This record gives sequence, structure tokens and C-alpha cells, in this order.
Amino acid sequence: MPCCMPGVAFVPALLVSWSSAAFIISYVIAVLAGHVEPFVPYISDTGTKPPESGVFGFMINISALLASITMYIRYLLIEKQNESSHFVRSSCNMFTLCVGLMGCTGMGIVATFQELAVPSVHDIGALVAFGSGVVYITLQSIISYKSCPRWNTYFVCHIRMAISVISCIAFITMIVFASKISMTKIDWTPGEKDYTYHFMSAICEWTVAFGFIFFFLTFIRDFQRFSLRISTEIHEES
Repeated sequence: MPCCMPGVAFVPALLVSWSSAAFIISYVIAVLAGHVEPFVPYISDTGTKPPESGVFGFMINISALLASITMYIRYLLIEKQNESSHFVRSSCNMFTLCVGLMGCTGMGIVATFQELAVPSVHDIGALVAFGSGVVYITLQSIISYKSCPRWNTYFVCHIRMAISVISCIAFITMIVFASKISMTKIDWTPGEKDYTYHFMSAICEWTVAFGFIFFFLTFIRDFQRFSLRISTEIHEES
């Protein structure tokens, strides 16, 4: 393990790096192929047509897996800290984990069912992914405050809550503008009907997505002081 990544800090670091690459690579391929306009397309628009659809689906599914692992380790970390501090109920910690895993399931649906192929299923998956994600980071922000000052600094807590609030506002705004769009398409051009709604909704979608990435980035320092050990017990029969 590199000295700069003690404990299990490499897990959220890998999640942040991989997810950022997933968004950027699929975007670049889609733009270069002429499948989307370069100025603020929907994230899903950059993974609708081949070849970017294959890259998008593969990388987002891996991101969902990495997010699930990160959330589970975060759950174990809080459980361990809670043994001595008792700052949060175990049931609340478990509920937060379940909400996060629900969001990861939504990510898998988004990656598997393309926007134009099965739009209703894709939209449900996106709603679950973003909605559950916003709830998850908000609950984690609250838990972080409860763990202060022993396990977190107030500075980190303020950052997490700020990201949560911005993501929540962006998510609600995204839904409002998206609901006003009367057509499903990916080749938007300025000046056409509903373009303004699409543009504002897309900005909010990217804001929420990278809000999640920056939030998980704040986990790295917490994960540095936590390590997983697997013990094997061998019992001999007398």
C-alpha cells in the first residue's frame, strides 16, 4: 500500500477517480463522435449511442460497485467509532447504508438501460440514483456533526453539509426543469423548443453528480485511520 494511502483510503480515492473518468471519457467520445453538443448535455446523453454507450455502461457499473464498497466500509467505520462514543443509533447507521445502496442500484439501472432504448426504466433509475444519493450524503453529514469533535472536525462537517445542501437544491431544480421538457432527445441545439429547460436541468444534473464525487472525496482522510483485517481460525479436533 502506498504511504500516501494508509488504511483503506484507496477505496474512496479509487471511486472518485474512476467516476470522474467515467463521466469525462464518455463525454469526450460522444462529443468527438458528434452525438451530442459539447455545451452541457445530460450525463445520460453521453452514454446513449455506441461506442460511448459501452464505455459509459461498463464504467458506471464499476462506479456503482465501488460506491457500494465505500458505503459499507463507511458503515463499519461508524459502527466501530460508535462502540466508544455512542453518537448515533446503529439502526440509523444501517438505514443510511440501505439508502446509499439503493442509490447504487439506481446507478446500475441507469448504466444498463440506455436513455432512448428504455426511457421509462432509465428515468426511474436516474431518479432513484440521484434521490437516494442526496438523502445519503445529507444523512452522512448529520452523522458527521454528531461525531464531532472526536472523530471529525467541524470544518469537514461544514464542507459535507454545504455539498449536501447544494446537491439537494440542484436535484429539486433538475426535476422541476426536466418535468417541463416535452420531448426525449439527445441532439439539442440552442434556440429550439424546451432548450432552456434542458440546459438548466443538465447543469443541475452535473452539479449533483460532481457533488457526490466531492462528498466521497472527504471520506479519504477518515478511511486513512481504518483498516480491514480478515482473521482465520483453525480448530483441531482432539
